[in-house]
Amino acid sequence: MSVSALVQAPADPTACYVFAHGAGAGMAHPFMGAVSDGLAARRIATLRYQFPYMELGSKRPDSPRVAHAAVRAAAARASEMFGALPLFAGGKSFGGRMTSQAQALAPLPGVAGLVFLGFPLHPAGVPSTDRAAHLFDVQLPMLFIQGTEDKLAELCRIRSVVEELGDRGSLMEVAYADHSFHVPRRSGRDDGEVMEEVIDGMAIWMQAWHLAMP
Repeated sequence: MSVSALVQAPADPTACYVFAHGAGAGMAHPFMGAVSDGLAARRIATLRYQFPYMELGSKRPDSPRVAHAAVRAAAARASEMFGALPLFAGGKSFGGRMTSQAQALAPLPGVAGLVFLGFPLHPAGVPSTDRAAHLFDVQLPMLFIQGTEDKLAELCRIRSVVEELGDRGSLMEVAYADHSFHVPRRSGRDDGEVMEEVIDGMAIWMQAWHLAMP
């Protein structure tokens, strides 16, 4: 089936991010829009897309096979549109994990690296690293942006996974942030400031890889 997508590009992009949504909200969610707006302001294009279940209005996420096919199709479309630019892929929570699973099975067309916004390492309250096993089959650089209070990625466990990935893994820790990158008042910051930090981190990492590429 066909699914919807949104392309957002500045006049002179330096890279493109193929951006998958989380399990509970689609590509038009304010979080997705804020990240895309912020990246555009930093000269990075985005291609946001729906997973088939979200396109159909279902609350039940697609099977991995179906989700992986959507990831692969979105990456192929971005490669067609922005083939001259470095391509990065990933997404929020579920979308990021489906992207890394797809890449582990077979390289995504033209993709140079993966960026995860809250990688869901385990279910809330059930700490584990089982969901990370496939990451060791990914032969690309990966950036994990994680809130230190994320209940779906216990900090010591995500640190351990990224350390084991060696040069392929980078971890950006967002102090006091939860899985949605919301921070409490005691943090001394508001959610808008945190979003700027997150988007800065994404852009700096992607543009650094762009500059390092031959």
